[in-house]
Amino acid sequence: MGAEPAPLTETAPAKVNLTLRVVGRRPDGYHELESLVAFARVGDRLDFTPGGPLELAVDGPFAPAAGNLADNLVVKAARELARRAPGLLLGRFVLSKELPVAAGLGGGSADAAAALRLLARANALALDDARLAAAARATGADVPVCLDPRARVMRGIGEILCAPLMLPPLPAVLVNPGVPLATKDVFAGFARAGAAKPGGGFDVAALSGASVDSTLAALAAGANDLEPAAAMLCPAVGEGLAALAATPGCRLARMSGSGATCFGIYASEGAAAGGASAIADAHSGWWVRPTMLA
Repeated sequence: MGAEPAPLTETAPAKVNLTLRVVGRRPDGYHELESLVAFARVGDRLDFTPGGPLELAVDGPFAPAAGNLADNLVVKAARELARRAPGLLLGRFVLSKELPVAAGLGGGSADAAAALRLLARANALALDDARLAAAARATGADVPVCLDPRARVMRGIGEILCAPLMLPPLPAVLVNPGVPLATKDVFAGFARAGAAKPGGGFDVAALSGASVDSTLAALAAGANDLEPAAAMLCPAVGEGLAALAATPGCRLARMSGSGATCFGIYASEGAAAGGASAIADAHSGWWVRPTMLA
């Protein structure tokens, strides 16, 4: 009997919403967004061994929070692609869950997108195959932007994506206080607080290839509209923002997605490393990672 083939591997980088505007609400109740998204150099890892039935195992520090395996987005994405590609070779996935769950980092969506990339590799499907895009949309609103994890502006409920942007690498720190925050609760709090904001919008052409300073200026002119509602539900969001803003070299502190993860952008990688170390020392129970966003 021959040795089992080595698994294929993909990283599932954290998705960070550098800005997030709620611009409207559709008749079906979904909110329409505009968000500048970047990806971090930290994330989950997904291994795939082709052959046999569809299986998933989860390990890593956040495995206990990953929930029922049958409901995992990795499994859902594989099933959605199999529905669209008869005869699709499936197999066993092993997910190393390094990102906090329900954290505003798109971890589950990034995992699902990584599963689609692995299945594409194992089945000789091109990444621009329309069936992959359709499976991504059917799996979840954030999965399409994670399928090709490069900086973009996403609109609608996540299905409208601009071409990839060439953002400069941004030294950053990600901070999660260890408190899960349900997206539906944050949107409900936002809806109670007032109406969505009309107008505005990014000059996408100006963002691509911009310098660090001009990128930061564009970010400073934006916001995360969900931040006040999230901070009301979870005071630790405010604590995370304050901790980041208090560290030397932090040029911007903001919440990602619907929280509770916050990020700081720093003047240099050294400043980011120092900020992460100081925050981790002061808050031993928090998840804190220095990284680069791009």
